[in-house]
Amino acid sequence: MQSPEIRIKGREIGAGYPTYIIAEMSANHGQDFDQALRIIEAAKEAGVDAVKLQTYTADTLTINSDKEWFRIKGTAWQGRNLYDLYREAATPWEWQPRLLEAATGMGLACFSTPFDATAVDFLEGIGVAAHKVASFELVDLPLLKKIGTTGKPVIMSTGMATLAEIDEAVATLRQAGSREVALLKCTSAYPASAAAMNLRTIQHLAEAFGVVAGLSDHTLGFAVPVAAVALGACVIEKHLTLSRATGGPDSGFSLEPAEFKAMVSAVREAEQALGEVRYTLTEEEQASRVFRRSLFVVRDVRAGELFTRDNVRSIRPGYGLAPRYFDTVLGRRATRDIERGTPLAWGLLA
Repeated sequence: MQSPEIRIKGREIGAGYPTYIIAEMSANHGQDFDQALRIIEAAKEAGVDAVKLQTYTADTLTINSDKEWFRIKGTAWQGRNLYDLYREAATPWEWQPRLLEAATGMGLACFSTPFDATAVDFLEGIGVAAHKVASFELVDLPLLKKIGTTGKPVIMSTGMATLAEIDEAVATLRQAGSREVALLKCTSAYPASAAAMNLRTIQHLAEAFGVVAGLSDHTLGFAVPVAAVALGACVIEKHLTLSRATGGPDSGFSLEPAEFKAMVSAVREAEQALGEVRYTLTEEEQASRVFRRSLFVVRDVRAGELFTRDNVRSIRPGYGLAPRYFDTVLGRRATRDIERGTPLAWGLLA
């Protein structure tokens, strides 16, 4: 069985480590290099671990054709021609070494999704630390073999894939040489609804394939990523844009910088809240322990008088005998005069 941990640029990723948060730039650069740099700066400010690019050209993804098969149906890009969409969305390859350098200078990992063998070679040439496989490419076994031969960590999204397809893809990567694989639960809808996410699949992916598992998220907002972390996600990937108002192929399901920062903060808070299986008191609880209920004398009692339900009650605070002794106390006699409001102690019982 493969290790359930992976490492990217010295950062350990897996159960027991902070969630690895990836800001996906995708097409949100708007073909403006300076805007791409600002997205990386926003990612750094938000507190992410990595920035992810995409490496393809329109010609490596499809062909320039107006035939019906190349028209998009049923998604946010309804009616568009595939070639035109990918030409608009592609990140120029000549930018990518400089974006990698900029991210590295900010202390962020930067890697990409290669969409064909030439992209893998290009990314290896510029020294990426890992590779990402998109959901749509999970079934491209020759591409997976090529990626696997790099020996680099691989993070693979699983949108639309059957369990058998995921099994075949993971086996292909491993047989080719990938020793570190992470799988991301993904719903390939843009945007995706929370009801379609089925986040319980994340833990099943981890157990079924012995891998690090996480979420590639296309929902609006960030409640879903936080819920995913609570269910064991070790990786969160989310699109980042400077402004949805600027438009673009992916802006509608991307978070703006302040939202992304809030998501990172919420994820970190969720991690702290998960903690461990524990039934001992926390430091915060120690001070509250005194406000538990205990047995108090609630009417003045004379020496030799019986303790009854009228003069002894279980009330707050917790300075008296534990409430479990209430029946034991009833019918016993007072050893001395006791004022109302005195915590009951064994020395007061004859």
